[in-house]
Amino acid sequence: MKVLLIDGHPDEGRYSTHLLDIYERSLPPGCDVKRVAVRDLEFTPNLKHGYRKRTSWEPDISALAEQLDACDHIVFVFPMWWGAEPALLKGLIDRLFLPGFTFAYHDDDTWWDRNMVGRSADVIVTMDTPPIALQLVYGNSIIKRWKRQILSFSGFKPVRILPLGQVKFGGADKHADKWSKKIIRMAASVRQAEPQKKELRLERFLTRKT
Repeated sequence: MKVLLIDGHPDEGRYSTHLLDIYERSLPPGCDVKRVAVRDLEFTPNLKHGYRKRTSWEPDISALAEQLDACDHIVFVFPMWWGAEPALLKGLIDRLFLPGFTFAYHDDDTWWDRNMVGRSADVIVTMDTPPIALQLVYGNSIIKRWKRQILSFSGFKPVRILPLGQVKFGGADKHADKWSKKIIRMAASVRQAEPQKKELRLERFLTRKT
């Protein structure tokens, strides 16, 4: 299985990186693992023209697109800031998850093709918000958006989201063992829902007229 790990923290040596280390060590034997830290990529996070006009990819984005296209399973780890992922990671999604590549709108109706079918995804989100407050006060908004509007929208299945909080006030130390066990179980049980349906989409996207 080809696994793509995305460290979404804009700073190095942070808790997100530690959790991704645990995940990587816990993957089944024989996985072909590629690991990328968003902070190390050189790219403009602003999708200047929206979907009206294609913004050329920088070399780092082109290389990541190849890894995304090839992967069987993708993992994102990042902190929640102001109810969302860090700006740099949001910019990466804007630049990378483009129509014609990860999904494709229909010309004659409001539906779309989920081009990432055959791949699965895990997301680990750290937060200072207690999970019960995330659910009751904010309606699990970040979980719903990443699962329904980004990953499932593009065809990844299953999509598993693991919210970890409250990190502050000693929560990271207090829950270290419990959280580590959850991550280990998650990594050890990766699976694609429909691997036989996976198709490579990048070349078709790059050669499509804009």
